[in-house]
Amino acid sequence: MEYEIIVVGGGHAGCEASLASARKGHKTLLITSNINNIADMPCNPSIGGPAKGIVVREIDALGGEMGRNADKGAIQTKMLNTKKGPAVQALRFQADKVTYPKEMIKTLKSTKNLEIKEGMVEQLLVKDKKVYGVELEDGIKINSKVVILTTGTYLKAVILNGSNKTPSGPHGEKESKFLSDSLRNLGFTIKRLKTGTPQRIDKNSIDYSKTQEEKGDDIPRTFSYDNIIYRQPEDQISCYLIYTTPKTHEIIKEHLNESSMYGGYVEGVGPRYCPSIEDKVVRFSDKERHQLFLEPESLYYDDIYVQGFSTSMPYEVQDLMVHSLPGLEHAKILKYGYAIEYDAIDSKQLKQSLETKLIENLYTAGQINGTSGYEEAAGQGLIAGINASLKLEGKEPLILKRNESYIGVLIDDLVTKGVKDPYRLLTSRSEYRLLLRNDNADLRLRDYGYKVGLIDEKRYKEFQVKKEHIKEITNILKETRITPKKEINEYIESIPSPALKDGISLYEFLKRPEISLENIEHFVELNYTKEEKEQVEINTKYEGYIKKANKEAQKMLDLEEKKIPEAIDYETVPNLASEARQKLSEIRPTTIGQASRISGVNPADISILMVYLRRQSK
Repeated sequence: MEYEIIVVGGGHAGCEASLASARKGHKTLLITSNINNIADMPCNPSIGGPAKGIVVREIDALGGEMGRNADKGAIQTKMLNTKKGPAVQALRFQADKVTYPKEMIKTLKSTKNLEIKEGMVEQLLVKDKKVYGVELEDGIKINSKVVILTTGTYLKAVILNGSNKTPSGPHGEKESKFLSDSLRNLGFTIKRLKTGTPQRIDKNSIDYSKTQEEKGDDIPRTFSYDNIIYRQPEDQISCYLIYTTPKTHEIIKEHLNESSMYGGYVEGVGPRYCPSIEDKVVRFSDKERHQLFLEPESLYYDDIYVQGFSTSMPYEVQDLMVHSLPGLEHAKILKYGYAIEYDAIDSKQLKQSLETKLIENLYTAGQINGTSGYEEAAGQGLIAGINASLKLEGKEPLILKRNESYIGVLIDDLVTKGVKDPYRLLTSRSEYRLLLRNDNADLRLRDYGYKVGLIDEKRYKEFQVKKEHIKEITNILKETRITPKKEINEYIESIPSPALKDGISLYEFLKRPEISLENIEHFVELNYTKEEKEQVEINTKYEGYIKKANKEAQKMLDLEEKKIPEAIDYETVPNLASEARQKLSEIRPTTIGQASRISGVNPADISILMVYLRRQSK
C-alpha cells in the first residue's frame, strides 16, 4: 500500500489536514484508532470563543471545514463582547456532540482521494532523515511520501483521578504506547503535558430555579461565509450560569492533597489559561466565587457539561463538590471529571510550515505541538495539510504572517517561543488584533485559499462581488454630502448628535461615535448585505487606528523580508550575547523578523546580526 500523504489521528487537526490534502488531489490515508471517534469533542461542547472563534472564521476563509461543520451542529450561537470594539468580538457556538462528528465523518467519507483506516501507528518509517511511511501495531507497513502526525492527547496517555493513574486516552479509548518513543529515538524532545475535563450532569436532576438562564443571540449567526442557517434563533437551547459557593471552596481546600495535582501524582504541566477548579481556588484565593456554565452537550442525550469545573479529585470528593453548587444539590453525576497526561514534542523543532526540522516530509499539528483547544488544532491541521501538499507539488509553503491571521500568530508563537504549558490562543497574543477581526477573515485570507486550490470558483466569485460592493458603498459615502438644512439638522439632533454647521460627506459623518450606518441610510439607500455594510462601517470608524496598525505591521514585514541563510553558523557571528547565540542556534529563525521575537534575543543582538549579514552578502 502506498499513499502520497498519511495523516495519523482523526481529531480536529487530522480532519482538516486530510481534507486539505485530498481536496488538493493527493491520495491521502487517514489512520485513526477508532473511526467512531473521528472529530470527537472529548471536552467542552463548544466551538469558538475569544480569538478561537476568529480562527474558525480563518479556517473557513482558507477553505477548511470546521466553520461549515460547526454551523451544522450548532444548538446555540452567540457573538461575544458585543459591547466592546470589533477587535475582541468573536463567535462561540454550543455544538452538538452527536451532530458535529457525524457530519464531519460524512464529509470525510464523501471526499475524493481520501481513505480512512482504523489502526494504531507505533513507528515512523524513516531513512536518511526522511519519512517514508508508518508501521501499525499489527506490523503492517504503509508507505507514503509525507506523514502528518495529529495524535491529540493519545501519546502515552494516562487518566488521573486522585491517586489513581490509568493508561488510557479520552473516553477510556486505547492510548498510543510507542509512537512517542519512536519520535524520541529520532531526536525529538518530548514534553509531558496535562489537561482535564469536568463532570457531566443529568439535566433532569438540576434545579434550574437557582440558575441564571443564558440564551443565544436573537439573530442568526454563522461561522462560515457560506451563511447557511441550520437552526433558527428561536430554536436554540439555553445554557445556565451558576457560581461556586464558600462551601465548594471549603471542600476543595479540605481535600486538596487528594487531587492528582496537589497530591503529587501529576507529571505533566497543566494549562495556565484553563486551570482546574482546585487550581483556581488556590491561585485566586482572594476570589469569593468562580462562575460556571451549565452547557447542554447534545439534543440526543441528557448530559450537561459543567464549564469551568475541571478537576482531578477522587470521585467521592467530586460528589461533595458538585452537590455544593446552587441548583446541583441533588444532581446525578453521569460522568466524573478527570485529568489526562500525554506526550508532546518541543514545537521549536518545527519549521513555520509545520514540517519538522529533524525529519524531512514529517509534519505535526494540534496537541502534539503543545496547544490546547479544538480550534487551534484545526487551524494547524489545515496549514499542515496545505503545506504537505504544496511540498509534493514543488511549491513554496503557505506561511501566514502575524498581521494576516491568528493562525499565523499561533504558529509563529509555537515555532519561535515554544511552550511550557498547553498553549491557548488569546486576543492579547496578537499585536495586530485590530486587523485580525471576526468580520474580515475572508478579506484577509480568501485569496490564499483560492490560490492553494481549496476555494472553488463559485465561492471565490461571491467573494469578489463582496469586495466590489464594499468599494461601491465606500465611494457612495465619500461622494454623498449633507448640508446644514433645517430638516437634516433636526434628524441629526434627534439621534442625538451635534447639528451640522458646514457640509460634510457621509463618510466623514459616519466617523462620529454615535452615528451608525443605520443613521446614514436615512440619507441614502444602500441595497447591500449586512456583512458588506458592517465592513464599511468598521473600516470608516476605525480608519485612523487601522492605518496606524498597518504602518506598524509594515515595519515587521520589512524585517520578515530580511532572510537568514539556513546554513549560518551563529558561533562565527562576533559580539552576539551568549544567550542569543544559544537561542538562535536552537530555533534557527528564517528571517530577522522571527529572530527578533525569540525570547533572550535583544535588539542589540538583532543589530549585530543584521550588520553581519550585510557584510556577508557583499
